[in-house]
Amino acid sequence: MEQRIPVGILGATGTVGQRFIQLLEHHPWFEVAWVAASDRSSGKTYAEACKWKLNTAMPEKVARLMVSAASPESAPKLVFASVDAAIAKEMEPQFAAAGKIVITNSSAFRMHEQVPLIIPEVNADHLKMVEQQEWRRSGGCIVTNGNCSAIGLVTALAPLHEEFGLEKVFVVTMQAISGAGYPGVASLDILGNVVPYIAKEEEKMEEEAKKMLGRMNGKGVLPADFAISAQCNRVAVEDGHTESVSVKLAKKASADEIIAAWNEFRGQTASLALPSAPQQVVFYDAAPDRPQPRLDVNRGNGMTASVGRLRPCNLLDWKFTVLSHNVIRGAAGAALLNAELMKAKGYLD
Repeated sequence: MEQRIPVGILGATGTVGQRFIQLLEHHPWFEVAWVAASDRSSGKTYAEACKWKLNTAMPEKVARLMVSAASPESAPKLVFASVDAAIAKEMEPQFAAAGKIVITNSSAFRMHEQVPLIIPEVNADHLKMVEQQEWRRSGGCIVTNGNCSAIGLVTALAPLHEEFGLEKVFVVTMQAISGAGYPGVASLDILGNVVPYIAKEEEKMEEEAKKMLGRMNGKGVLPADFAISAQCNRVAVEDGHTESVSVKLAKKASADEIIAAWNEFRGQTASLALPSAPQQVVFYDAAPDRPQPRLDVNRGNGMTASVGRLRPCNLLDWKFTVLSHNVIRGAAGAALLNAELMKAKGYLD
């Protein structure tokens, strides 16, 4: 593209907002032109307002941007949003009604019957749901990506659901502290500890997985018909959600067939050449002690789901381990890939 598309970031000073800026610094299609945050940041430069926490330098161009008020009047057409769900519930419809395309990491509208909940490789066809939204009259819409733990799970389940069908899924998560944002979990609560509760996380995983793996039924989505139970834990890992998964398949499959399904999965976007899409969506590691967050979380620039330890399950059929980067594939990278999908499908023209 000769000229990159200007984008805005709502919630730009937060953990996911910073990751958006990092991922967009050298993006071939988009460039950051507008940043917005809370009232206490408005009117400051981004460098003054943001306590930068990433391991790359704050981009100079963004550092000089003035932080705007969180209102749609000055925002560009395309806005990435990462704000608390309670705020998003009020704010995101205001932006969409003002003609903005809102691609959000918030949970506020994930289960709305007219809002697509997208993992492009898994359910790009769900994007057409935006045509039913009331905000389309003004040219706006809302598109969501899933919960950070649900995205990793669904990415690994999708090839199995496609090839063999799913009847039951049981998952236990070990979720990184970066998923709690900044300042997140107090050090005395998490160091040397496991916290077996993350508010509403289990419910999100269970309902979102079935929507993302569901099929289009007229103008909406018919959720996938399998039973799922999730247990979620916070652990002292910086980045990377690890999940222990057991599944019962509708059709019997061998270990070799399951591994082939993962490694050969390219999904619904294989022909679109989306800049942020990983070369391999799911990678199976045959080593007995992998995947591990320290070693594998950045596979595919943080966009690949790493799977390992496939073995028979005495209760269901098979059990395995999934690892995904919760802030990249599970948040900012997921939303960015959704924007690329919208561009490829003509929604940003």
